[in-house]
Amino acid sequence: MQRFRESIHIRTMKAKRKVEEISKEDINAFLKKNAFVLFTVAAVVVGIVLGFALRPYKMTYREVKYFSFPGELLMRMLQMLVLPLLVSSLVTGMAALDSKASGKMGMRAVIYYMTTTFIAVFIGIIIVLIIHPGKGSKAEFGKQQKIEQVSPADAFLDLIRNMFPPNLVQACTQQYGTRMVHTTVTVTVNDTFFNASTGTGTENGTQEEVLEVLELSREEVIPVPGHVNGVNALGLVVFSMCFGLIIGSMKEQGQLLRDFFDSLNDAIMRLVAIIMWYAPIGILFLIAGKIVEMDDLTQMGGQLGMYTITVIIGLMIHATIILPMLYFVITRQNPFIFIAGLLQALITALGTSSSITATAASIGAAGIPQAGLVTMVIVLTSVGLPTDDITLIIAVDWFL
Repeated sequence: MQRFRESIHIRTMKAKRKVEEISKEDINAFLKKNAFVLFTVAAVVVGIVLGFALRPYKMTYREVKYFSFPGELLMRMLQMLVLPLLVSSLVTGMAALDSKASGKMGMRAVIYYMTTTFIAVFIGIIIVLIIHPGKGSKAEFGKQQKIEQVSPADAFLDLIRNMFPPNLVQACTQQYGTRMVHTTVTVTVNDTFFNASTGTGTENGTQEEVLEVLELSREEVIPVPGHVNGVNALGLVVFSMCFGLIIGSMKEQGQLLRDFFDSLNDAIMRLVAIIMWYAPIGILFLIAGKIVEMDDLTQMGGQLGMYTITVIIGLMIHATIILPMLYFVITRQNPFIFIAGLLQALITALGTSSSITATAASIGAAGIPQAGLVTMVIVLTSVGLPTDDITLIIAVDWFL
């Protein structure tokens, strides 16, 4: 504990000296380095102010759509980049792996990465079930479409089916999804009974055996193959990873393909970076249009606030309990001393607005400004969810 205090004291003194030595050139360099984050924050603030200023004018639905058109362009451009970004980054990353040199270390990293990701997802699900950040009114809930019920077995089989798409071109726009169809099943039943009849001129009657065929109809729900709109990200991820590993193992023979995907990935990254500089303009109009369009600002503000609280609680649990506990279990050392050495990197991550949004989608996206926005579009598109309300998340994502 004493070492921890001394380390904090030394770093505090160094930080104090650095603050005293800040010059005008340092401030200009900081503004240039974090210009995108500052523009994004300014766009959020201006969008909120502009939205509230336009609410008294009672704009029609058509006028709101026209007003939000620059933001719609941003979302369409991001959706356009989902497929090439996902494939190129995965193929490039997997092809660059050296199985002999980094096999053991890479396996440990993958196990650790997947373990912490599953724990984070589990914590997130529990917190969402407890807090219900997006819970609306009963009237709003009644307007929602009825969700088709699929058995857990069918859902699990669909997951495996989507890992191996039979048509890669179709996987770019659709994914497999079992549909439940109501059908009437007719069952034939043979029923034998004895019919008692009275004989003519005799005291005792006779019994004759009668065979009757009955047809019973009942309604059943059966699973049938189907497809739903949305990028089959899971299938593309599996194919891209396998394809990248094969290219990496081909050595000189695969060098041409490696160079191609490296160039493709670099071109896509540059294109994303250019589009992201347009993002503050699109975010401004998206947020302003969403505020003008809202019927109940109080309810929506409460839902957004609960979403922010939910994310912060999940991050705090994961960062202060789960990760230190895993570090202690693996290394048998004090995790807080290690965390103290990461303070500078954590502060830098906060200043550059790094977001953790998805596992597979985050591969290769670390060098993109506002990577969380891109990965959120990838995840929502891949599961077939609409990206319309992503505007509300953008308003607080830079902070989270």
